[in-house]
Amino acid sequence: MDLGRVVTVALARFEDLINVGLRSLIEHDPNLRIVASDVEADRLDSVMSECSPRVALLNLAALRAPTEVRRLHVAHPQTRLVVLASHPTPGECSQLLALGATACLGKEVESRDVLNAIHLASRGLHVLPHGTTGAPSNGFDVLTPREADVLDHLQLGRTNGEIAAALSVSIETVRTHARSVFRKLGVHNRRELTGGRAN
Repeated sequence: MDLGRVVTVALARFEDLINVGLRSLIEHDPNLRIVASDVEADRLDSVMSECSPRVALLNLAALRAPTEVRRLHVAHPQTRLVVLASHPTPGECSQLLALGATACLGKEVESRDVLNAIHLASRGLHVLPHGTTGAPSNGFDVLTPREADVLDHLQLGRTNGEIAAALSVSIETVRTHARSVFRKLGVHNRRELTGGRAN
């Protein structure tokens, strides 16, 4: 840890017990300072603009869709995003990293893992849950903006035709983007992409 540098942290809204635990954990680390806490998902943009935290802890269950991570990453590139999810799969972790998260952790991790993730993320290092294999920690393929748009629609269960109409592209273009999304996220089909989404 860089003892000479305090890392500013913003906390999204989490379930009550997790929220209390995270706040207490961070407050007891002299190298971390909370600049905002219990932030509703629809207020993340304004809080991140006002406070410019070095790290933001996001609750995947509170986001409208995983592509919100991409939007926040693009809007606030100076803030490292640490996403906490319930038992995330390797595919979900890869997806979140590809969308711009710096770290992906399960909500069931130990306190020291959360602190380590915050400190490592503040330095731009990628962090994955223990036991996650096959998910790249660096050099992963980043989704293009159009692939992220297609991913958003796929996760909503829309057909290729519905996606094509919504994005004003051909069905074949949707198929091409979907194949690329599956490849980049390490999944083989829509069922793997949407099944067992961490909440």
